[in-house]
Amino acid sequence: MRPLRIGLVADPAKPSEIARRLGRLGPDGPRGAGAWDVEVLSEPFTVESEDVATALGRLTDHAREHDWDVVVGITELPVRDDDGRYMLVETDPRRRTAVVSLPALGGLRMHARTRQAVRTLVAGMADPETSQGEHRVHLPRRSGRWRLLRGMVLANRPWLLVPGLKSALVAALTTGAIATINSTVWLLASSLAGWRLALATVVSITLVVAWLTIDGNLWERPDRTSAAARDRSRLYNASTLLTLLAGVTICYVALYLVNLAWALFILDPGVMSSSVQQSLGYKDLFLLAWFVASAATVGGGLGSGLESDEAIRAAAYSKREEDRRTRLAQARA
Repeated sequence: MRPLRIGLVADPAKPSEIARRLGRLGPDGPRGAGAWDVEVLSEPFTVESEDVATALGRLTDHAREHDWDVVVGITELPVRDDDGRYMLVETDPRRRTAVVSLPALGGLRMHARTRQAVRTLVAGMADPETSQGEHRVHLPRRSGRWRLLRGMVLANRPWLLVPGLKSALVAALTTGAIATINSTVWLLASSLAGWRLALATVVSITLVVAWLTIDGNLWERPDRTSAAARDRSRLYNASTLLTLLAGVTICYVALYLVNLAWALFILDPGVMSSSVQQSLGYKDLFLLAWFVASAATVGGGLGSGLESDEAIRAAAYSKREEDRRTRLAQARA
C-alpha cells in the first residue's frame, strides 16, 4: 500500500517558510502502509477569500490536480465563518481538506504549534473512524480577537521595519549628532520636566507612524459595505498601526542609545556647565539624549522622506493581499 499523500498548500512568504520547515510529520516506521508523503505548494490560495468555504474549495481543486489524499491549507489571514466568528481551524473531512489560520495561533512558538495542528488534522482526516462531520475550532469571542491581533502583528515581524527606515534613521542620527553639541539644546533638555520629555516621545513616535501610514498608503478601506468587510478593515488597520508602532519604537530606542553613547563620549558636564552658566551633571546627559532622540525622530524621520520599501509594505495585510493577487494573476497568465 502506498504512503498517504499529504499536500500542504501555504500562502507565500512566512506561511510557506513555516510549511517547508515542518519536516517529518508522519508516524515513525518504514515507508508503506501508515507512512506519510508530504508535499509543499506555495500558492496564494486565500486571495480575495476570507470565507473559509471558498478556500476549502480551492484546496480541493489542488488535491485533485496533485493526487493528494489529504490537503491542509496554511494561511496568514484571519478566517471566519458565516456568523462572523474567527477560527483557528476548519475541516471538511468528506473532502479531506482543512485550513489553519496562523495568526489565530497567537504568534508565539509558531513552528511547534503549526506542526502540532497540522499533524492532528491530518491524523484525524486520515482515520475513517474519526473523520466524520465538519470540525471547527473557534476563537473565544472576547480574548480570541486580541489573540488574533497579536498573531497578526507578530506575523508582520515589526523588527524588520528597521531596514525599511534606513534613510530616516541616517537623517535622524545626523540630526541628533549635531543637536547633541548645541548649547541651546543643553539648556532646553535640562529645563524640561519628565512628563514633557515623555510627551515629546509619544508625539514624535505618533507623527512618524502617521506619516508612514499616509506616505505608504497603508490604511485599508473596505471594498464593500458589509459588516464583515468593515470588521476586516478595522482588524487590518489595527494590526498595521501596532506593527508600525512597534517598529518605530525599536528605531527610537536605538536612536536614544546611540545619542547617549555619543553624548557620554564627547561631552564633559563641567565644560557644559561653564558654557551655559548652569550646573549640569552626568544625569543631564541622559535627559539630553532623550530630548535629542525625540527631536531627531521628527526632524530626521519626517524631513528626509521615506523610501518605498518592501519591509514597510509588509506591515500591512492589505498590501500583502495585493501582492498575492499580482502573483496569482501572473501564474494564470
